Amino acid sequence: MKKIFQYQLYHLLLALVFIIAVAWVFTQDSDISLGRYYGVNSAIWFWIGIVIPIFHQLYVTITWRLELYKQSLTRLFGERRAFVLYAIGFAILFSSRFLVVIVLSLSNAHTLAIEPMFAYVMAGLITPFVVYLFYSVKKYFTIERAFGIDHFDKNYNVPYVKGGIFKYTDNAMYIVGLLILFIPGLVLLSKAALIVALFNYLYIWVHFYCTEEPDMKEIYGNTPKDINGI
Repeated sequence: MKKIFQYQLYHLLLALVFIIAVAWVFTQDSDISLGRYYGVNSAIWFWIGIVIPIFHQLYVTITWRLELYKQSLTRLFGERRAFVLYAIGFAILFSSRFLVVIVLSLSNAHTLAIEPMFAYVMAGLITPFVVYLFYSVKKYFTIERAFGIDHFDKNYNVPYVKGGIFKYTDNAMYIVGLLILFIPGLVLLSKAALIVALFNYLYIWVHFYCTEEPDMKEIYGNTPKDINGI
């Protein structure tokens, strides 16, 4: 049980700090609440955009730790079915992060007081890196590995990935992956969407240091970082 909860107090404390920081920004800037989409105020879409990544990362943490140390899902459903069920939940939650940011960008559009062309250039610069990451994941890393198959399959032993974007950074999944969330806010000039994207980007590192890195040391020993990725 001690290993299941390893570093999770830090995870919860950091999540609380981030939520307090976001709440403070929310109260200080009325632009975040401007706009509606499908009759729902931007403030509601904003907080949905904050809650989903928290729920997603807790879902991954709880599932990974229970499976790594107790084989809880595997004993109930069998190894393959357990992973598929978990992966479906993962995919839904991960996709929801992006979809909510898009909706929030539409709801809160044109609240970012910067030159539009600058925002478009920033979005254009981010896009090739994101595309290259997803290409590299599909070709070299595999989706199953990104989802965390090694928490379920005790015989999983694939060499460390150094192909594609992973040639240039060990933590490509974290450094580049969630940059995709900034694109809708930049294109539609939404201040609220960019704040949610920044929250996602910073909070993912809490998952890395409090959950993934310790898990990888347990599974692989002292191997290079970013063997998985949320």
